[in-house]
Amino acid sequence: MSRGAVGGSHQRAFPHPLLSLVILRPVAYLKPHLSLCPDHSSQNTDSEESVTAAQCPNMPAYSTNIRLKFPILALILELVTILLYALFVVYDDGKPSSHHDGGHEKDNSTDHHKEENPVALYPMFQDVHVMIFIGFGFLMTFLKRYGFSSVGINLLLAAFGLQWGLLLQNIWHLENGKIKVSIEKMINADFSTATVLISFGAVLGKTSPVQLLIMTLLEITTFCLNEHLAVGMLGASDIGASMTIHAFGAYFGLAVARVLYRPGLRNGHDNEGSVYHSDLFAMIGTVYLWMFWPSFNSAIAEPGTPQLMAITNTYFSLAACALAAYATSSLVEHKGKLDMVHIQNATLAGGVAVGTCADMNIGPFGAMVIGVTAGVISTLGFKFLSPILASNLGIQDTCGVHNLHGMPGILGGLAGILAALLGRKDSVTPGIQAAALASSLGFALVGGAITGLIMKLPFWGQPPDQNCFDDSIYWEVPEEEEEAGESLTHADHSKNKAEA
Repeated sequence: MSRGAVGGSHQRAFPHPLLSLVILRPVAYLKPHLSLCPDHSSQNTDSEESVTAAQCPNMPAYSTNIRLKFPILALILELVTILLYALFVVYDDGKPSSHHDGGHEKDNSTDHHKEENPVALYPMFQDVHVMIFIGFGFLMTFLKRYGFSSVGINLLLAAFGLQWGLLLQNIWHLENGKIKVSIEKMINADFSTATVLISFGAVLGKTSPVQLLIMTLLEITTFCLNEHLAVGMLGASDIGASMTIHAFGAYFGLAVARVLYRPGLRNGHDNEGSVYHSDLFAMIGTVYLWMFWPSFNSAIAEPGTPQLMAITNTYFSLAACALAAYATSSLVEHKGKLDMVHIQNATLAGGVAVGTCADMNIGPFGAMVIGVTAGVISTLGFKFLSPILASNLGIQDTCGVHNLHGMPGILGGLAGILAALLGRKDSVTPGIQAAALASSLGFALVGGAITGLIMKLPFWGQPPDQNCFDDSIYWEVPEEEEEAGESLTHADHSKNKAEA
């Protein structure tokens, strides 16, 4: 039976008006005064109705019907984007650009690979594309009743984000009033969407598709401003974007999550956990990200030795991080058992942390040191820090992006400062690297707080507390199979295995 069918909407007619008056009138009086609003906890989310403040005075107004607002917003955003593309975007003609900037923006405008072969970077582009659409999407499927939204909304946000990001990243580099699309610019557009998908993890299960489209629009705009300042104007080196993507995306999302804080979820939610198969699906996302992360960190590096160093450093940092994450997880868990949450996330922290100095001459051992450090702090963050953020600071970080992207991103920024101090890359100074890190954190926190306030406006709509982390509020969900027999079979199997 589907969730929407539970607690159904059919009322049995009372046989006598007097009986109806005696029973229904007191119930109608008591309902608004019940703090948990139980009649809405089993509400059919497929209906056209909304949970309102009048029905439940202890909760803010919610609107679960997005039949008009979501299509209208999505189509308006796409039509505006098409118009802007018609005015400004053309195919790359292969002629060298006269514009030269540093970091991402230099790579984004000069397109080093196009003179030899305009599609030479297509394999790298495909690797990054897989990370964005499969890696990030499946990594968030750990919630037992939120798999449709994790993968489906991930696709929605990335599809709009890459279009918007390509426009805003290149608005600084118009050539004869036009943006010339190349594979490298498409890679950078995918990078811009990564910031949104990281932030999406912080508010996963607690926001509507309408709110998330607004977040995508505002976050990519803020990201492009910060990237232009930190990389284009200051000239910081951040080839794997530890600072400008990972730290920025994490703290932007945490700021949004803090503004959208839900007191009703402070003690957790029944649907916030995982089950065996949902954790297995999430592990698929982990493996895809882990395999393709060297491409993410090296795709726009200078061809030749710098690009080789970026691949090599990421390769060794990820490998060392994985061992450190496994070891730390076993160390902090009861009876030395491994926690799948740690393995799904902390094993990737090495790729995040080595990003800033990926193309610097830090040596394979240096990359390994960064990876081990990232694996340890990420695992400890999941174990000890996330509960503190939730209980003391009111930051409900669903996916733990602070532990996978936030702290490792800052670690990457600090590693870049140290590498610059040791002269591991020409024309890179510690002061500029520190300024880029501060800029990324500042833009993320301020921009995230403002975006959160805009997302909190009631007319966007958001799921009520009792329907958080549940696909059925925004998706047509097939009827659930009877789980009793399956659960019993699994229990018997576990018992037999233990006895054996």
